[in-house]
Amino acid sequence: MLGLASGGGQQCPVFAAQNAEVTVFDYSDKQLELEKMVSTREGYSIDLVKGDMSKTFPFEDETFDMIFNPVSNCYIQDVEHVWQECFRVLKKGGVLLSGFANPALYLFGEDEKALQVVHKLPYDGTESMVENDEELIKNGGVQFSHSLETQIGGQLKAGFTLQDLYEDHHHKGKITEYMPCYLATKSIK
Repeated sequence: MLGLASGGGQQCPVFAAQNAEVTVFDYSDKQLELEKMVSTREGYSIDLVKGDMSKTFPFEDETFDMIFNPVSNCYIQDVEHVWQECFRVLKKGGVLLSGFANPALYLFGEDEKALQVVHKLPYDGTESMVENDEELIKNGGVQFSHSLETQIGGQLKAGFTLQDLYEDHHHKGKITEYMPCYLATKSIK
């Protein structure tokens, strides 16, 4: 099982507890350190690979039975590349579980109480980058919205068959009163 950009010791321990052989692929040293800390504390084995999911994945074709990709593709510009790489490294019949933000979340500015539209979609975080790294980290890094066409349609274009879709209201702020803020898909190769 591949935990794609899912370091941090939050999701992959669940798979390890079910006796899955887990590889975590993440760009963040801090997230990988947390993953290692949890695996050491809980006494299970996990492979940690540092890398950038916006590039070619460092795995052979048809390596994994499952890929778990939580809400993390908001940190890359080309999400369709990710779906193509997921398809490549999954075995035939393999499962892709992916979560992502509803693109409408990116319409609104910092003051979510006002629900005032301030950004057009797709949102490109590089257009409002701050110069200070601490400020960037505080604001959640550089993010990008993706249309449902590139999120779901991109999975289909890569060759996946969509098997299920789930919407979730989990999110802070006023917007959650009006719409689901996150989506999750289950797709099969």
